[in-house]
Amino acid sequence: MKTQKLIICLLAFVPFITMAQPPIHGTVVDVIDGNTLLVQTTDDTYRVLLHGIDSPEPGQRFAEQSTKRLKELVLKKKVTIQLQGRDRQGHRIGRIYLDSDTDPHQEMVKAGLAWPAEKHNDPTLEALKEEARQKSLGIWSEENPVPPWTYRRQQTMLEAKSS
Repeated sequence: MKTQKLIICLLAFVPFITMAQPPIHGTVVDVIDGNTLLVQTTDDTYRVLLHGIDSPEPGQRFAEQSTKRLKELVLKKKVTIQLQGRDRQGHRIGRIYLDSDTDPHQEMVKAGLAWPAEKHNDPTLEALKEEARQKSLGIWSEENPVPPWTYRRQQTMLEAKSS
């Protein structure tokens, strides 16, 4: 009887175990912006958003610096990506790992070139954001920096509505 209950319990977890996607291994071949990469594998090219951070959008101050810094960190480097899902537009979101101890997510926030994502609660990223803010680095050199998610909403509202 105990064996049957154990088997039933284990079977209940099978869908969750199989949902985990295997990591992607490849080389970063392009950096689109401060939180978006193109990664080439032996089979395909993946466009991946960095999980947990959001960088300034084109048109915002520090967008170019953010892209430049991410290029310095990851371009032409081998990475491992653990996919975390997709955003509302269907873009892949992933945690990016380098062969070194460098964490590009943390480095971008630490440099004041990205925010912790709006709906992401990572105490490490929040602490790095506060350090960058206290040092007035990057986006924090502005009096009232506009987060990229707010900027995107503002831009959407400015677009002409079609009838």
